Amino acid sequence: MSNGILEYLTVFVLAAFVGIEVISKVPSILHTPLMSGSNAIHGVILVGSMLVLGSAHTGPEEVLGFLAVVLATLNVVGGFVVTDRMLEMFKGRAQSGSSPGGRGSSSSAASGDGSDPGASSANSGDHGEGGDSSATGGTTP
Repeated sequence: MSNGILEYLTVFVLAAFVGIEVISKVPSILHTPLMSGSNAIHGVILVGSMLVLGSAHTGPEEVLGFLAVVLATLNVVGGFVVTDRMLEMFKGRAQSGSSPGGRGSSSSAASGDGSDPGASSANSGDHGEGGDSSATGGTTP
């Protein structure tokens, strides 16, 4: 094995270890944005494959160049599709995010009713008893 191949192999193995370490430290919520971004950056590969196809002279070079263009295009388009899906997920959360805010204010009102000693029996019957039985672990049958 020549020194050049051994050097390339060493760099490849070290890059694989570094990549595994970096990716394992990323929180799972960030995997989709990072992967979609890296797929979109692969547009550089698409440009390179078009340059290779443009300078191809023989049949096998043209076939490999065309295959490179097709695969790079699929990678870039896939990156944008994943990004679009990810953004749709966040739009759904933003719309449903307004509802929990409303529930949060009503739950604070319910906790206010249960903690207020001067609350009427009607209010404590609506909110307090249901909350008290679940708070005590459901001891009432």
